[in-house]
Amino acid sequence: MPRISYSQEEREQIRENLVAAALDLMAKQGIQHTTVEQIYKKVGISRTFFYSFFPTKEDLVVETLYLQQPKILAYARKLMEDPALSWREAVEQFLYACCYGEKNGIAVLTIEEQQMIFRRLSPESYQTFRKKQTQLFGNILECFGVRADEKRISLFTNLSLAVMIIRRAIPKTLPLFVPEAADETVSFQIRSIVDCLETLKEQEVDLG
Repeated sequence: MPRISYSQEEREQIRENLVAAALDLMAKQGIQHTTVEQIYKKVGISRTFFYSFFPTKEDLVVETLYLQQPKILAYARKLMEDPALSWREAVEQFLYACCYGEKNGIAVLTIEEQQMIFRRLSPESYQTFRKKQTQLFGNILECFGVRADEKRISLFTNLSLAVMIIRRAIPKTLPLFVPEAADETVSFQIRSIVDCLETLKEQEVDLG
C-alpha cells in the first residue's frame, strides 16, 4: 500500500534522488531518450508523486544541469592539479570529457534539447540559468589560470558549447556534415580553443 504522507526531510531526499537519477540516465542515453517513467521508477515512486516535485520534465532537466555544474568544476580542478599532466594536456582532456559526455557521466544538450527546454522556461528561470552558466564558465577559466572577464567568459562559453553541440549533432541534425570526420573535427576545434586560452594565459604572465 502506498504511503500517504512523507516528512519534509524525506521529500527533500526523494527530490535529490530524482535529480541524481535523472542526471545519471541523461548523461548515458541523452535527454530526449530519457523518460519521466524511467526516472521515477529508478527512484521507486509513482508518476503522480513525481509530478509533485517537478511540474514538467524540463524543470527536472534544468535541475540536473545545476547538479552537475560543481562536479564539472571539480573535475577541471582535479585535472589541473594532476602532476602527470601538462597544462595543455589537462585542458584538452577536460574539453574532450565534456564533448563525449556520455562516456564521462556529463549530460550535454543537443540543439533540439536546448530549444525544447528553454522555450518553456520563464524569463526569471532563464536569467537564473544564464547567471549560473556564466559563473561556471568563469570559474573554469580561472581554474585554467586565465583571467575571467565578461568578454572572455562569453567567448569561452560559446566556443566550448559549439564543439559539444556539433559533435552531438553529426550526422542526424547536421546531415550535410561528414560523419567520418566528426572526431577529427572535434579534435581540431579543441586544439584551437586551447591555443586561444594558452595565448591569453601567456599574455597575462608577460604582463604580470
